[in-house]
Amino acid sequence: MKKKTYITRSAEFRDAEKIFSLIKTFPAELLPRSISDIAQNIDRFIVCEMKNKVVGTISWQILPEIGMPRHPSIEIQSLAIEKKHHKSGIGRALVNEAIKRIKPLHPHQIIALTFSPDFFRKMGFREVPKQQLMHKIYMGCINCSKYNSPFTCPEIAMTLTIL
Repeated sequence: MKKKTYITRSAEFRDAEKIFSLIKTFPAELLPRSISDIAQNIDRFIVCEMKNKVVGTISWQILPEIGMPRHPSIEIQSLAIEKKHHKSGIGRALVNEAIKRIKPLHPHQIIALTFSPDFFRKMGFREVPKQQLMHKIYMGCINCSKYNSPFTCPEIAMTLTIL
């Protein structure tokens, strides 16, 4: 069995530039995030370090609801791992760590919009129609400059129900 050679930890302000660069490495798959956005949300980022170098990141966002939060959702975002470290378990470790930190908030579900549905399926997520995530579409997808419509966007909507 291969020995784990990385650690996951909470991101710190000093990680913002590397997180920015990692996300920028995947322009077709990830929405860009500014350094200021990353810094303002640094408490919702996790990084993966290998030999004292950040090689992966993930973040999450609480999605708003109108009125009392009856079915709060949290979206996993900005999952990025250096290409040479794909298939090393880092993505799984980052998602698991994010879920571990999200669960104490007791959301109804965790969502991900992804081009890698098989990865998320293996982690217990299931595919859902985007119409079931209208709050996400209204808050984020509607302003996306990559696609004409949230419903023609090729990303797959996935959810993990939290019990």
